[in-house]
Amino acid sequence: MTSDFNLIIERDSEGYYVGTVPSLRGCHSQARSLDELMIRIREAIQVCLEAQGDSLEPLDFVGVQTVRVASWIGCPG
Repeated sequence: MTSDFNLIIERDSEGYYVGTVPSLRGCHSQARSLDELMIRIREAIQVCLEAQGDSLEPLDFVGVQTVRVASWIGCPG
């Protein structure tokens, strides 16, 4: 059986690609190249599926949005 998962890919300040699968809690991986990331994220998905079993809650992909938030240096108050 095959399943499709949405993958969000970002690049960090050191140039690594970071992949996150929103429908699988804690399912992340990183790599220097996109090809390597795809290999690693498939492995991560398999591990997450084994750990979560039947508790998988499918999510409908809506989109990606950037949200800007003012940063705080220290806690207010």
